[in-house]
Amino acid sequence: MSNEKLTPRAENYSEWYNQVIQRAEMADYAPVRGCMVVRPYGWALWENIQQALDGRFKATGHVNAAFPLFIPMSFLEKEKEHVEGFSPELAVVTIGGGEKLEEPLVVRPTSETIIGYMYSKWIKSYRDLPLLINQWGNVVRWEMRTRLFLRTLEFYWQEGHTAHATEKEAEEETLRMLDIYTRFAIEDAAVPVIPGRKSSSEKFACAVHSYSIEAMMGDTKALQAGTSHLLGQNFAKAFNIQYLDTNNELQYCWTTSWGVSTRFIGAIIMTHGDDQGLVMPPRLAPIQVVIVPIYKNDAERAKVMPVVENIHAALDSIRVKVDDRSELTPGFKFNDWEMRGVPLRLEIGPKDVEKGSVMAARRDIPGREGKSFLAQENIASSVSALLETIHASLYEKAKAFRDSHITDVTSYEALTAAVQDGWAYAWWCGSAACENRVKEETKATTRCIPMEQPAGTGKCAVCGRDANEKVYFARAY
Repeated sequence: MSNEKLTPRAENYSEWYNQVIQRAEMADYAPVRGCMVVRPYGWALWENIQQALDGRFKATGHVNAAFPLFIPMSFLEKEKEHVEGFSPELAVVTIGGGEKLEEPLVVRPTSETIIGYMYSKWIKSYRDLPLLINQWGNVVRWEMRTRLFLRTLEFYWQEGHTAHATEKEAEEETLRMLDIYTRFAIEDAAVPVIPGRKSSSEKFACAVHSYSIEAMMGDTKALQAGTSHLLGQNFAKAFNIQYLDTNNELQYCWTTSWGVSTRFIGAIIMTHGDDQGLVMPPRLAPIQVVIVPIYKNDAERAKVMPVVENIHAALDSIRVKVDDRSELTPGFKFNDWEMRGVPLRLEIGPKDVEKGSVMAARRDIPGREGKSFLAQENIASSVSALLETIHASLYEKAKAFRDSHITDVTSYEALTAAVQDGWAYAWWCGSAACENRVKEETKATTRCIPMEQPAGTGKCAVCGRDANEKVYFARAY
């Protein structure tokens, strides 16, 4: 890892983002344009995200499966809106085994079509419903402008696909998964998010309703961190997903899809990171605690290391790393682990051994203010409590930052000013014309129509007409 200082966020946020990912060894650029190599440290974070989400999915009755990477082109053409929405981003295979294929194969951009085909084979009766399946895998979308984790040609994600007997059940599923994503972001990642419904122009192609969780990044831009879609009967009719109801009559199913991707890693980086590097939320951090032994000679080492080993053993329920690299100075190690965002650093030297204490340095509070002494006795409970404190602190800090950069506006002039360095919260009449005007003149889009709405009505901040809902406008990744 380079010990050079990062470009300050205030100077060039994009450059800071790229530097911190590479210097913290999260990911690197692949030899294929627009693709990334997720390095072990970045993949460890993704594994923890997977584990946290997978547990929540299974607790609500979902099961995992795997579907093919290749999809017949004819499948995508069965749903007109779907293929139109993805057409510019498709990667298509036309030759296999040295011969031209009878039908081109699409490298999956998402799996609604092929899963819909399989559901039409598996679902016969109301007794087969609901069908609740999730898949962990990779997809390919031929993006023109790419950025590590945020937008790459190939990325990793989970995509849930469910089938239901009624529209009501499908809508309940869509909102249930939105709530799971919201809780995961807050409770596991310490990322404050706003759940809401997407506008017609921003929703997923061929969805009846799309919902998302929206997060504010450190440069005040918005990031769509997870989505949940009510697909209605569009795919059911396209792929003949039918069931016999209790009256022995054929009915079309109602389907949903929902997903979170490695983009969420970008959300964590940009929500919590600072000019020293990453700041990992404790519940997801690949390494929650790093122990740095400090000694000047073999005699001091012999005194310090048994205590280090005892403390390491005591923290058996916590993800701990002991940095015993003898060729590096303590200062280099401190900077290294600060760059990687490890939530808590424990320093143990000869004096700490004598006093029966440990120096604890919080990553979320740089410098002396973030340091304190912990007793070696009952160290596990003290460290666990401190990690919980760090999680709460990260969340409150991020929420305060977000809230301070959201402006409640009533005029178009105020709206255009607010989205220059934050979000605008405004009444909106719902018209595409007003939405397009904001986008064309400010580059801000409607992020979501939040689930929590104020009482009463207002006047659209763009055109002045009557409005029934408030919406967030912001520039976004």
